[in-house]
Amino acid sequence: MRRATMNDVARLAGVSIKTVSRVVNDEAGVHPATAERVLAAIDQLGFRRNLSARNLRRGSSTGTIGVVLEDVGNPFYSGVTRAVEEVARLRGRQVITGSSDEDPSRERELALEFCSRRVDGLLIVPAGLQHGYLVPEMRAGTPVVFLDRPAGDVVADTVLVDNIGGTAEAVLHLAAHGHRRIAFLGDSPDIFTANERLRGYREGCARAGIGLHESLVVMGPHDEDSVRRALHHLRRAAEPATAVVTGNNRITVHALRALAGAVRRPALVGFDDFELADLLTPPVTVIAHDARALGKAAADLLFARLDGDGAPPRRVVLPVRLVARGSGEVRA
Repeated sequence: MRRATMNDVARLAGVSIKTVSRVVNDEAGVHPATAERVLAAIDQLGFRRNLSARNLRRGSSTGTIGVVLEDVGNPFYSGVTRAVEEVARLRGRQVITGSSDEDPSRERELALEFCSRRVDGLLIVPAGLQHGYLVPEMRAGTPVVFLDRPAGDVVADTVLVDNIGGTAEAVLHLAAHGHRRIAFLGDSPDIFTANERLRGYREGCARAGIGLHESLVVMGPHDEDSVRRALHHLRRAAEPATAVVTGNNRITVHALRALAGAVRRPALVGFDDFELADLLTPPVTVIAHDARALGKAAADLLFARLDGDGAPPRRVVLPVRLVARGSGEVRA
Protein backbone atom coordinates (compact mmCIF):
# COMPACT_ATOMS: atom_id res chain seq x y z
CA MET A 1 0.00 0.00 0.00
CA ARG A 2 1.38 3.40 -1.03
CA ARG A 3 1.91 5.87 1.81
CA ALA A 4 0.02 9.17 1.64
CA THR A 5 2.13 12.18 0.64
CA MET A 6 1.83 15.94 1.09
CA ASN A 7 0.57 16.09 -2.49
CA ASP A 8 -2.30 13.76 -1.54
CA VAL A 9 -3.17 15.90 1.48
CA ALA A 10 -3.03 19.12 -0.54
CA ARG A 11 -5.25 17.66 -3.25
CA LEU A 12 -7.87 16.40 -0.78
CA ALA A 13 -7.90 19.64 1.24
CA GLY A 14 -7.88 21.86 -1.86
CA VAL A 15 -4.80 23.82 -0.79
CA SER A 16 -1.19 24.19 -1.86
CA ILE A 17 1.64 21.95 -0.70
CA LYS A 18 3.15 24.98 1.04
CA THR A 19 -0.01 25.36 3.11
CA VAL A 20 0.11 21.70 4.10
CA SER A 21 3.76 22.15 5.08
CA ARG A 22 2.90 25.14 7.26
CA VAL A 23 0.17 23.19 9.05
CA VAL A 24 2.37 20.12 9.54
CA ASN A 25 5.21 22.24 10.91
CA ASP A 26 2.85 24.36 13.05
CA GLU A 27 3.86 27.59 11.30
CA ALA A 28 1.89 30.83 11.43
CA GLY A 29 -0.02 32.33 8.52
CA VAL A 30 -2.73 29.71 7.93
CA HIS A 31 -6.39 30.57 8.50
CA PRO A 32 -7.89 28.37 11.26
CA ALA A 33 -10.61 27.02 8.97
CA THR A 34 -8.03 26.10 6.34
CA ALA A 35 -5.84 24.45 8.99
CA GLU A 36 -8.80 22.37 10.18
CA ARG A 37 -9.45 21.25 6.60
CA VAL A 38 -5.81 20.20 6.20
CA LEU A 39 -5.82 18.34 9.53
CA ALA A 40 -9.01 16.53 8.54
CA ALA A 41 -7.35 15.43 5.28
CA ILE A 42 -4.27 14.27 7.22
CA ASP A 43 -6.44 12.15 9.51
CA GLN A 44 -8.42 10.72 6.60
CA LEU A 45 -5.33 9.73 4.63
CA GLY A 46 -3.25 8.62 7.61
CA PHE A 47 -0.45 10.94 6.51
CA ARG A 48 2.57 11.35 8.77
CA ARG A 49 5.58 13.52 8.10
CA ASN A 50 8.63 11.42 7.30
CA LEU A 51 11.26 12.83 9.62
CA SER A 52 14.00 10.85 7.89
CA ALA A 53 13.04 11.60 4.30
CA ARG A 54 15.79 14.13 3.64
CA ASN A 55 18.37 11.45 4.44
CA LEU A 56 16.86 8.63 2.42
CA ARG A 57 16.71 7.47 -1.15
CA ARG A 58 13.72 5.43 -2.20
CA GLY A 59 13.86 1.87 -0.80
CA SER A 60 16.91 2.42 1.41
CA SER A 61 17.27 1.40 5.05
CA THR A 62 17.35 3.78 7.99
CA GLY A 63 19.46 1.32 9.96
CA THR A 64 17.14 1.40 12.99
CA ILE A 65 14.78 -0.98 14.78
CA GLY A 66 12.01 0.33 17.06
CA VAL A 67 11.21 -1.48 20.32
CA VAL A 68 8.13 -0.65 22.42
CA LEU A 69 8.23 -2.22 25.90
CA GLU A 70 6.13 -2.04 29.02
CA ASP A 71 8.93 -0.47 31.08
CA VAL A 72 12.58 -0.25 30.04
CA GLY A 73 13.45 0.06 33.74
CA ASN A 74 12.11 -3.41 34.53
CA PRO A 75 15.11 -5.80 34.70
CA PHE A 76 13.21 -8.38 32.64
CA TYR A 77 12.70 -5.96 29.75
CA SER A 78 16.26 -4.70 30.11
CA GLY A 79 17.38 -8.24 29.34
CA VAL A 80 15.06 -8.38 26.34
CA THR A 81 16.40 -5.08 25.00
CA ARG A 82 20.01 -6.10 25.47
CA ALA A 83 19.47 -9.26 23.41
CA VAL A 84 17.75 -7.28 20.64
CA GLU A 85 20.67 -4.83 20.58
CA GLU A 86 23.17 -7.65 20.21
CA VAL A 87 21.32 -9.17 17.24
CA ALA A 88 20.79 -5.74 15.67
CA ARG A 89 24.43 -4.76 16.04
CA LEU A 90 25.53 -7.86 14.12
CA ARG A 91 23.16 -6.78 11.34
CA GLY A 92 24.39 -3.19 11.29
CA ARG A 93 21.28 -1.70 12.93
CA GLN A 94 20.72 0.54 15.94
CA VAL A 95 17.84 0.11 18.41
CA ILE A 96 15.54 2.84 19.71
CA THR A 97 13.23 2.01 22.61
CA GLY A 98 10.28 3.48 24.49
CA SER A 99 8.10 2.53 27.48
CA SER A 100 4.34 2.26 27.09
CA ASP A 101 3.70 2.03 30.87
CA GLU A 102 0.83 -0.37 30.05
CA ASP A 103 -1.00 2.50 28.31
CA PRO A 104 -2.44 1.51 24.89
CA SER A 105 -2.47 5.15 23.77
CA ARG A 106 1.19 5.54 24.66
CA GLU A 107 2.01 2.28 22.84
CA ARG A 108 0.28 3.57 19.70
CA GLU A 109 1.99 6.95 19.98
CA LEU A 110 5.44 5.37 20.26
CA ALA A 111 4.89 2.82 17.49
CA LEU A 112 3.63 5.43 15.03
CA GLU A 113 6.40 7.85 15.97
CA PHE A 114 8.97 5.13 15.23
CA CYS A 115 7.20 4.46 11.92
CA SER A 116 7.31 8.15 11.05
CA ARG A 117 11.07 7.93 11.48
CA ARG A 118 11.01 5.00 9.06
CA VAL A 119 12.44 2.30 11.30
CA ASP A 120 13.19 -0.87 9.38
CA GLY A 121 10.99 -2.94 11.71
CA LEU A 122 9.13 -2.94 15.02
CA LEU A 123 9.20 -5.15 18.11
CA ILE A 124 6.24 -4.52 20.43
CA VAL A 125 5.18 -5.75 23.85
CA PRO A 126 1.45 -4.97 23.52
CA ALA A 127 -0.21 -2.78 26.10
CA GLY A 128 -3.69 -3.15 24.62
CA LEU A 129 -5.78 -5.31 22.31
CA GLN A 130 -6.23 -3.01 19.31
CA HIS A 131 -3.45 -2.95 16.74
CA GLY A 132 -5.31 -2.18 13.55
CA TYR A 133 -3.42 1.12 13.46
CA LEU A 134 -0.36 -0.89 12.37
CA VAL A 135 -2.04 -2.51 9.36
CA PRO A 136 -1.08 0.29 6.89
CA GLU A 137 2.55 0.05 8.06
CA MET A 138 2.57 -3.75 7.77
CA ARG A 139 1.00 -3.65 4.30
CA ALA A 140 3.58 -1.08 3.26
CA GLY A 141 6.33 -3.55 4.18
CA THR A 142 7.31 -2.72 7.77
CA PRO A 143 7.67 -6.05 9.62
CA VAL A 144 6.21 -6.17 13.13
CA VAL A 145 6.89 -8.85 15.75
CA PHE A 146 4.97 -8.98 19.02
CA LEU A 147 6.73 -10.43 22.04
CA ASP A 148 5.75 -11.55 25.53
CA ARG A 149 2.09 -11.06 24.54
CA PRO A 150 0.17 -11.47 21.28
CA ALA A 151 -1.50 -8.68 19.32
CA GLY A 152 -5.17 -8.21 19.95
CA ASP A 153 -6.72 -7.87 16.51
CA VAL A 154 -4.07 -8.45 13.84
CA VAL A 155 -2.31 -11.61 12.72
CA ALA A 156 1.44 -11.18 13.12
CA ASP A 157 4.60 -12.92 14.26
CA THR A 158 4.56 -13.52 18.01
CA VAL A 159 7.10 -14.84 20.52
CA LEU A 160 5.82 -15.93 23.95
CA VAL A 161 6.91 -17.97 26.95
CA ASP A 162 5.03 -20.96 28.38
CA ASN A 163 2.99 -19.03 30.95
CA ILE A 164 0.39 -21.74 31.52
CA GLY A 165 2.84 -24.62 31.82
CA GLY A 166 5.14 -22.68 34.11
CA THR A 167 2.48 -21.69 36.63
CA ALA A 168 1.00 -25.18 36.61
CA GLU A 169 4.47 -26.53 37.43
CA ALA A 170 4.77 -24.10 40.35
CA VAL A 171 1.49 -25.37 41.84
CA LEU A 172 2.45 -29.03 41.33
CA HIS A 173 5.81 -28.38 42.99
CA LEU A 174 4.13 -26.90 46.07
CA ALA A 175 1.53 -29.66 46.18
CA ALA A 176 4.33 -32.24 46.12
CA HIS A 177 5.58 -30.68 49.36
CA GLY A 178 2.23 -31.21 51.04
CA HIS A 179 0.46 -27.91 50.38
CA ARG A 180 -3.28 -28.06 49.75
CA ARG A 181 -4.20 -24.39 50.08
CA ILE A 182 -2.06 -22.59 47.53
CA ALA A 183 -2.78 -18.92 46.81
CA PHE A 184 -2.10 -17.02 43.62
CA LEU A 185 -1.21 -13.31 43.47
CA GLY A 186 -1.40 -12.17 39.86
CA ASP A 187 -1.30 -8.97 37.87
CA SER A 188 -4.35 -7.35 36.26
CA PRO A 189 -6.34 -10.12 34.48
CA ASP A 190 -6.73 -8.01 31.33
CA ILE A 191 -2.98 -8.44 30.76
CA PHE A 192 -2.35 -11.49 28.59
CA THR A 193 0.49 -12.92 30.68
CA ALA A 194 -1.44 -12.46 33.94
CA ASN A 195 -4.51 -14.20 32.54
CA GLU A 196 -2.44 -17.06 31.11
CA ARG A 197 -0.67 -17.56 34.44
CA LEU A 198 -4.02 -17.61 36.22
CA ARG A 199 -5.10 -20.34 33.79
CA GLY A 200 -1.91 -22.22 34.61
CA TYR A 201 -2.60 -21.91 38.34
CA ARG A 202 -6.09 -23.37 37.88
CA GLU A 203 -4.71 -26.15 35.70
CA GLY A 204 -2.08 -26.95 38.31
CA CYS A 205 -4.69 -27.16 41.06
CA ALA A 206 -6.75 -29.55 38.94
CA ARG A 207 -3.76 -31.74 38.08
CA ALA A 208 -2.66 -31.83 41.72
CA GLY A 209 -6.17 -32.81 42.83
CA ILE A 210 -6.25 -30.12 45.50
CA GLY A 211 -9.40 -28.34 44.40
CA LEU A 212 -9.72 -24.75 43.28
CA HIS A 213 -10.54 -22.10 45.88
CA GLU A 214 -11.23 -18.76 44.21
CA SER A 215 -10.90 -17.08 47.61
CA LEU A 216 -7.16 -17.81 47.32
CA VAL A 217 -6.83 -15.86 44.07
CA VAL A 218 -5.99 -12.14 44.26
CA MET A 219 -5.47 -10.34 40.95
CA GLY A 220 -3.89 -6.90 40.53
CA PRO A 221 -2.63 -4.47 39.55
CA HIS A 222 -0.50 -4.73 42.67
CA ASP A 223 1.73 -2.42 44.65
CA GLU A 224 3.53 -3.02 47.93
CA ASP A 225 0.52 -2.08 50.08
CA SER A 226 -1.99 -4.20 48.18
CA VAL A 227 0.31 -7.24 48.32
CA ARG A 228 0.79 -6.77 52.04
CA ARG A 229 -2.96 -6.58 52.59
CA ALA A 230 -3.58 -9.63 50.42
CA LEU A 231 -1.00 -11.73 52.25
CA HIS A 232 -2.36 -10.61 55.63
CA HIS A 233 -5.84 -11.75 54.61
CA LEU A 234 -4.66 -15.05 53.09
CA ARG A 235 -2.56 -16.00 56.11
CA ARG A 236 -5.16 -15.14 58.72
CA ALA A 237 -8.25 -16.62 57.11
CA ALA A 238 -10.14 -19.43 58.87
CA GLU A 239 -8.35 -21.80 56.48
CA PRO A 240 -5.13 -19.94 55.68
CA ALA A 241 -2.99 -20.35 52.60
CA THR A 242 0.19 -22.27 53.36
CA ALA A 243 1.84 -21.48 50.03
CA VAL A 244 1.78 -18.68 47.47
CA VAL A 245 2.53 -18.45 43.76
CA THR A 246 3.37 -14.89 42.70
CA GLY A 247 2.62 -13.93 39.11
CA ASN A 248 5.68 -11.83 38.21
CA ASN A 249 8.97 -10.56 39.61
CA ARG A 250 7.59 -7.27 40.94
CA ILE A 251 4.81 -9.01 42.88
CA THR A 252 7.40 -11.45 44.24
CA VAL A 253 9.55 -8.61 45.54
CA HIS A 254 6.52 -6.93 47.15
CA ALA A 255 5.62 -10.24 48.81
CA LEU A 256 9.13 -10.71 50.16
CA ARG A 257 9.02 -7.23 51.71
CA ALA A 258 5.64 -7.96 53.27
CA LEU A 259 6.89 -11.26 54.73
CA ALA A 260 10.22 -9.91 56.01
CA GLY A 261 10.64 -10.74 59.67
CA ALA A 262 7.61 -13.04 59.81
CA VAL A 263 8.10 -15.96 62.20
CA ARG A 264 6.21 -18.41 60.02
CA ARG A 265 6.21 -17.72 56.30
CA PRO A 266 4.22 -19.49 53.57
CA ALA A 267 6.10 -21.42 50.95
CA LEU A 268 6.67 -19.24 47.89
CA VAL A 269 7.31 -19.78 44.18
CA GLY A 270 7.60 -16.71 41.96
CA PHE A 271 7.14 -16.46 38.20
CA ASP A 272 10.21 -14.70 36.72
CA ASP A 273 13.67 -14.90 38.16
CA PHE A 274 15.27 -11.72 39.49
CA GLU A 275 18.68 -10.50 40.61
CA LEU A 276 19.86 -11.71 44.05
CA ALA A 277 16.94 -14.15 44.40
CA ASP A 278 19.47 -16.89 45.14
CA LEU A 279 21.13 -14.87 47.92
CA LEU A 280 18.07 -14.17 50.05
CA THR A 281 17.12 -16.13 53.17
CA PRO A 282 15.65 -18.46 52.15
CA PRO A 283 16.66 -18.28 48.48
CA VAL A 284 13.63 -17.81 46.27
CA THR A 285 12.31 -20.65 44.14
CA VAL A 286 11.19 -19.35 40.74
CA ILE A 287 9.76 -20.27 37.39
CA ALA A 288 12.59 -18.95 35.23
CA HIS A 289 12.59 -18.03 31.60
CA ASP A 290 15.33 -16.37 29.63
CA ALA A 291 14.58 -12.74 28.83
CA ARG A 292 17.53 -12.66 26.48
CA ALA A 293 16.24 -15.72 24.63
CA LEU A 294 12.89 -13.97 24.21
CA GLY A 295 14.55 -10.86 22.81
CA LYS A 296 16.84 -12.85 20.53
CA ALA A 297 14.02 -15.00 19.16
CA ALA A 298 11.92 -11.93 18.39
CA ALA A 299 14.84 -10.08 16.79
CA ASP A 300 15.84 -13.13 14.71
CA LEU A 301 12.26 -13.42 13.44
CA LEU A 302 12.16 -9.71 12.59
CA PHE A 303 15.41 -9.89 10.61
CA ALA A 304 14.20 -13.00 8.80
CA ARG A 305 11.26 -10.92 7.57
CA LEU A 306 13.61 -8.09 6.56
CA ASP A 307 15.64 -10.66 4.60
CA GLY A 308 12.54 -11.59 2.60
CA ASP A 309 10.98 -14.47 4.55
CA GLY A 310 7.39 -14.51 3.31
CA ALA A 311 6.08 -17.50 5.28
CA PRO A 312 2.77 -17.17 7.19
CA PRO A 313 2.99 -15.47 10.62
CA ARG A 314 4.65 -17.62 13.25
CA ARG A 315 3.82 -18.16 16.92
CA VAL A 316 6.88 -19.22 18.93
CA VAL A 317 6.50 -20.40 22.55
CA LEU A 318 9.71 -20.60 24.57
CA PRO A 319 10.09 -23.06 27.47
CA VAL A 320 10.37 -22.19 31.15
CA ARG A 321 11.95 -24.11 34.03
CA LEU A 322 11.47 -24.39 37.76
CA VAL A 323 14.55 -23.44 39.79
CA ALA A 324 14.20 -24.89 43.30
CA ARG A 325 16.16 -22.85 45.85
CA GLY A 326 14.40 -23.18 49.20
CA SER A 327 11.39 -20.88 49.52
CA GLY A 328 9.11 -23.30 47.65
CA GLU A 329 10.35 -26.42 49.42
CA VAL A 330 8.94 -25.56 52.86
CA ARG A 331 6.64 -28.42 53.80
CA ALA A 332 3.06 -27.79 54.90
